Amino acid sequence: MATLLGVLGLLVIVGVNTAVAALFTRFFRVRLDTQWGPVVFTLFITPVAMLAVTLVLGSFLGFDLGSTGAVVAIALVLPLALGVAFDYFWMPAPDDVELPSRYAGENSPRR
Repeated sequence: MATLLGVLGLLVIVGVNTAVAALFTRFFRVRLDTQWGPVVFTLFITPVAMLAVTLVLGSFLGFDLGSTGAVVAIALVLPLALGVAFDYFWMPAPDDVELPSRYAGENSPRR
């Protein structure tokens, strides 16, 4: 039977992993100029970071899902899908964001 502390720990891990997936996806989309680069890096590097977060937080929070498949599905696949969907569907595309000029305006260091 799941305890309340175990369920809360699992929700913390899913939340942190979702944030990690969204941040890594955004970083790869901004930094990589190729078409398939962000997709490949997101699918192969982000789960490694999420696994590290799951192992560290899981050791402190002490949750047990019973099987490796459940851990992969709930703590890795679900947050990866949520994070990628958050970045691709909710955030604007990196090309659509206008950044201010570094030396424009009144507060510029070059006067």
